[in-house]
Amino acid sequence: MVAESFLPQINGVANTVRHVADRLLARRHELLIIAAGPGPDTYRDVPVLRARSFGIPGYKEFPVGLPDPSIERAMAEFRPDLVHLASPFIIGAYGLRSARKLGLPTVAIFQTDIAGFARQYPWFAAADRGVWRWVRRVHSRADRTLAPSTASVQQLVQGGVPRVHLWGRGVNLDLFDPRHRDEDWRREISPDGKPIVGYVGRLAAEKKVRRLAELTDLDCRVVIVGDGPDRAALESSLPNATFLGMRRGADLASIFAGLDVFVHTGEHETFCQTIQEAQASGVATVGPAAGGPLDLIRPGDNGLLFEPGQPGSLRNAVKTLLDHPAARSRMATNGLQRVQSRTWSAVVDDLVDRHYAEVLHEAAAVRRVA
Repeated sequence: MVAESFLPQINGVANTVRHVADRLLARRHELLIIAAGPGPDTYRDVPVLRARSFGIPGYKEFPVGLPDPSIERAMAEFRPDLVHLASPFIIGAYGLRSARKLGLPTVAIFQTDIAGFARQYPWFAAADRGVWRWVRRVHSRADRTLAPSTASVQQLVQGGVPRVHLWGRGVNLDLFDPRHRDEDWRREISPDGKPIVGYVGRLAAEKKVRRLAELTDLDCRVVIVGDGPDRAALESSLPNATFLGMRRGADLASIFAGLDVFVHTGEHETFCQTIQEAQASGVATVGPAAGGPLDLIRPGDNGLLFEPGQPGSLRNAVKTLLDHPAARSRMATNGLQRVQSRTWSAVVDDLVDRHYAEVLHEAAAVRRVA
C-alpha cells in the first residue's frame, strides 16, 4: 500500500488506509505500507517505509511525499501481488511508476478532490487545472480506479479517466453508536436544554465552516469539533459557538451521539465520512447537495440537503429539523438503519474479493496472452 497520508496523521486517507490494513491482516494477507512523512516504522508489526516529504503552507501537519528511489527498491524486495495506491498524487504517482516498471497490477483509490481543494487557496488556485490534469494522468495509468461516491465516479469518467468503479467507505459501528449519548455532557453544553447542532472536521477554507454563521439566530447551541488554520478566524466570527478542538475515539463518539443535528458544510467531499459517523450515532444529518453527501443523505428520509451556492439554505435546512422534532427523530432512525451494513469488514472484503480479484485475474490473462 502506497499512501499519501498515514498515521500519525488523522484524516480520511490515513483512516481508510488503517481500516484496510486491519482487515487485510485479519484475513492473513502480507502487507508493506509505504507512506509520506515522519512516523512509526511499523504498524501492527507491518513494516512502514517512510518516504521523504515536505509541508505546504497552511497544511504543515499534512506532509506531502516526494519521489524516493527507496520505494521501488522496497517493492522489488517485497514482491507483492498487487499495489494499492491510497489517494495517489506524488509518492502515489511514483509508486505507480515503480509498479508499472516491475510489472505489478495496481488499484488506485480516488479520495481527495485536490483540484477543488486548490481553488480555495489563492497561492494554489492558479494551479487547479494543472492539478486535475496530473490527477487524471495518474489514475488513467492505474489498472483500476475506485471512487467513493456516484458524484466522484462521474467526475472522473467525465474527465476522461478509464476503468473507474464505485467503492464506498465503512463505518466503525462499535465506536459510533447512539448508546454513547452522554446527558451530562449535553447539560454542560446546553444548560437551558436547547438543541445541539454540531460540525466535526478540519477548520480550513475548503470546509466552508464559516457558513455556520447562518445559524446565529436559531434557537440552538452550535458545537464545533476539530482544528486547523482557520480556527482563530472562526472563533472570532462565531463567538456563540463552542469550540472543542480535536477529539478522537470514545470522546468523539460521545460527542456525535450527543448531537441533535449534525451539519457538514464543505462542498468538495468525495465521500464525507463524518456524515456516515453521525448517522451511525443516531443523529439527523444536513449536508451540501454536492459530491459524496448526495449518496449518503436522502432528503426527508435520513436528513436534509442544502444548496452550497444559495445563502440561507443551510439555515433553512437546520431550522426545519429543529422545528420538527418528530421528523428529526424519524430521520435519525432511518439514517442509523441505513449504515448497519456498512462495516469496514464488509467494505474491505468487497475491495479484496471483487476489485483486487478482478484486477489480478485481468493481469494474469494479459500475462498468458503475452
